Amino acid sequence: MPTFDWLKKEFSYGYDSGNILSFFPNKTRRMEERSVGGSYRKIFMKAVLPYLRSDARVMELGPGKGAWSRAILSKIPHGELHVLDFQDVVQWLKPELYDGRLYCHKVNDNSFSCVRDDYFDLFWSFGVLCHNNAGHIEEILKNALGKMKRGGIAVHQYADWEKLDSYGWERGKVPVAFRTMPDDAIWWPRNDKHTMAAIAERCGWTVLSPDLDLMRRDSIIVLQRNG
Repeated sequence: MPTFDWLKKEFSYGYDSGNILSFFPNKTRRMEERSVGGSYRKIFMKAVLPYLRSDARVMELGPGKGAWSRAILSKIPHGELHVLDFQDVVQWLKPELYDGRLYCHKVNDNSFSCVRDDYFDLFWSFGVLCHNNAGHIEEILKNALGKMKRGGIAVHQYADWEKLDSYGWERGKVPVAFRTMPDDAIWWPRNDKHTMAAIAERCGWTVLSPDLDLMRRDSIIVLQRNG
């Protein structure tokens, strides 16, 4: 862990966080929000919605059962959402319900070869980069850059060990034993704002904000393609 084989197998059941936009979260979402120290609805409103036009083209990494995907689709009635996952998410997201606006890509690597270059307005993920080590994150950000339009935005949740230390490991539902274990042996690899920003800049992104400060346990970075 977190190898490709582990990532492909671990979430084969389809991860689901409930209705992101509901004012009243269900039990699953409520438990997750307590763990991260933030509201998913507020995160969507502050971190995603500002970058969505009605005709936006969005790329989402690791949608699982599509909790965030459905929220995005509700705001882009004339746009497109392309989701990339190690799992076949068609069974959960049901693209036939969205009149050609939803494209599901089953992938085996982080090459992003299945989608077009210079095409997307927004690249989004939640609950994905937190399970990837620095090498995988760099591969993802590097290969995704050319898929964005000039001026395109990327917004990603990621693990922030500095915030986790402050928030509390048990409260954040991350095993304390991970503190002394190597990154490749745990499912919550080391990361923080400085490391994440440095990786993004090395890949050619401009960092607009290393953290929107919408969660007490994790961080959300905002990037832009300028070149």
